Amino acid sequence: MLGLMSGTSADGVDAVLADFKGNPIRPKWKLLKSLSFPYPADLSKRIVDVGQNLQLCSHEWLDLAEAITEVHAQAAWACDPNHHFELVGCHGQTVWHRPPFNEKRGASLQLLQAPLLAQLLNSSVVHDFRAADLALGGQGAPLVPKLDAAIFGRLSSWRAILNLGGIANLTLIPPTSGPDRFESVMGWDCGPANSLLDLAVQKISNGQLAFDRDGLIAGRGSPYELIIERWLKEPFFHKPPPKSSGREQFGLADLTSRLRDMPSISSENMIATLTAFSAAAVAQDLANLQSIQNIRPIELLVAGGGCRNPIMLNEIRHRCLGMRVFTTAANGIPIQGREALAFALLAWWHILQFPGNAPAITGAKRSVVLGMRVDPV
Repeated sequence: MLGLMSGTSADGVDAVLADFKGNPIRPKWKLLKSLSFPYPADLSKRIVDVGQNLQLCSHEWLDLAEAITEVHAQAAWACDPNHHFELVGCHGQTVWHRPPFNEKRGASLQLLQAPLLAQLLNSSVVHDFRAADLALGGQGAPLVPKLDAAIFGRLSSWRAILNLGGIANLTLIPPTSGPDRFESVMGWDCGPANSLLDLAVQKISNGQLAFDRDGLIAGRGSPYELIIERWLKEPFFHKPPPKSSGREQFGLADLTSRLRDMPSISSENMIATLTAFSAAAVAQDLANLQSIQNIRPIELLVAGGGCRNPIMLNEIRHRCLGMRVFTTAANGIPIQGREALAFALLAWWHILQFPGNAPAITGAKRSVVLGMRVDPV
């Protein structure tokens, strides 16, 4: 199976080649190859701009979807030039996500020309993984927690997996023994990880920098804790799961508002504050989980591009006390490969007709097989 994933950060396509066998609930899996294939800079910028409500005409939308599809094909061939894959699970590029609100149903838009991708790869492609869950009243996200449980498995106590992409999201996996062993896998979006941070770096550098490489800017500053404490009181951070989010909530408009809260601090302190804010939102969710449900993971595995920022990782370790904090590389999964591996597994589940969503996480009315399959002509 080949898995392809491009996340909220819109920096490129992560690809993995993997093999799955056995019980779909806890399969035997082997990661054969993985890589990250970057978007061209102009394409990445266009994707981010569209996620900030950039208006496009019809032919521009078509051109954008085609360009995204072509980069996905390039990533697939770079990952497996000898075409060992038998099936492709491809998430596509999210440009807008709308969770259910009041009586309005949720919706999510991923750009991908799946029939074109199937032709370019001469392989069947499973895509559009969120639609069925949304149609059943769910959030359509996060989908990965159920897959985390299948891939990572359980420990003697609760285990957590944190993804630091554009958005930070958590998975909580129950233990193998004790009264909590009967609990369901949990998961939700915590808030921004890199979405606000990257936009702020681009702003202060006049577009010369795309992100805070190695946390060098944040490392020269100090976070403004009073501002962080105030931000953490906002309704989203106290909304119980199910909850999901994206650039539509933590994007340019939100950054502009937060910058007004920091008019007189240095650029270094501002980036340090936004970095610490991402970590603090995760820590607050874990603290609330302990105070409300008496659940405290003994281990926190971290994945996503944010792992390359040592300042963010240090903030997480500092604020999530009492947990062993590692990256997923300690379990044989590259930090950029976790979600691509999950969508490879979702494609395998689709073939098996095994339900891919978790209603306890997304809020859907029932479990359902996820994805649509297209075959090359």
